[in-house]
Amino acid sequence: MFPDWDASMARQAAVLDALVEHRLGAGPRRVLDCSCGIGTQAIGLARAGHRVVGSDLSPRAAARAETEAAARGVGLATAAGDMRRLPFASSVFDVVVCADNSLPHLLSAPDLAAALGSMRRVLRDGGLLVLTLRDYDEILRTRPLSTPPQVSQTPDGRVITFQLWHWHEDGERYDLEHFQLIPAGDDWTVRRRRTTYWALSRPQLTHLLTEAGFADIVWHAPDTTGYYQPVVTCQERRART
Repeated sequence: MFPDWDASMARQAAVLDALVEHRLGAGPRRVLDCSCGIGTQAIGLARAGHRVVGSDLSPRAAARAETEAAARGVGLATAAGDMRRLPFASSVFDVVVCADNSLPHLLSAPDLAAALGSMRRVLRDGGLLVLTLRDYDEILRTRPLSTPPQVSQTPDGRVITFQLWHWHEDGERYDLEHFQLIPAGDDWTVRRRRTTYWALSRPQLTHLLTEAGFADIVWHAPDTTGYYQPVVTCQERRART
C-alpha cells in the first residue's frame, strides 16, 4: 500500500503522536490499535515510545504485525478481535486508534454503533479515539470509478497497484476491487482482492460518534496534519453520578 513502508510508519506515527499529545498531554500512553492489519500505525506508535497493543479481525494479520514489530526490535502484543466486540477489559487504554479506512468496512448503523461502543468501553474516562478514513464528502460528490495506478519498487521489480470502484444503488456503499500487477519474468502476475465499504460522510460519522457517547469531536484535514487521510479525534466522557 505504501511505497516505503518504514518511512510511512514513521511519518504517520509522528502525526498521530502529535494529535494525541495535543489532546492528552505528554505521553507515553497505553494505545490500542483495534484494526492493526500488519502493523503500520501500531509499530510506528510503539517506536515512538507508546505502550501499544494491536488487534485485528484477521488472526493472520495480527500475527504478522507482531512478527514485523519484532524484526524491527519493537515489542508489540497482538490479539485477534472484532472491533464490535473488543476482547479487552473496560477502561484500560488511554487511546484507541482505528486507521486506514477500517471503520467503513462496517456496512450498517447497528454495526458501527457496536464498534464505537466497544471502543468507548475500553477507553478510560477522558480517553481519546483516533479514526482515519477517506475523504468521503469529496468522494460522494464525484463518485469515482477507479484510482490512478501507483508504482512501487520492490526487490522483485516494480509493482503496479490500482483500484476499481463499483457503486451500489444506494449511492453510499461501493465494492472495491484492488489489483496488483506483480512482475513474473517477462510477464505479470495479477493479484485481485475485493471488499465493500460504506462511504460515510462527516455529518453521518459525527452523529454516530455523538450517539456513542463521544464528545469534543474534531476533524483534521490532510493539509493541516500532513496525514494522508482525514483524521477524527474525540474523547470519552462518562456520565457522572
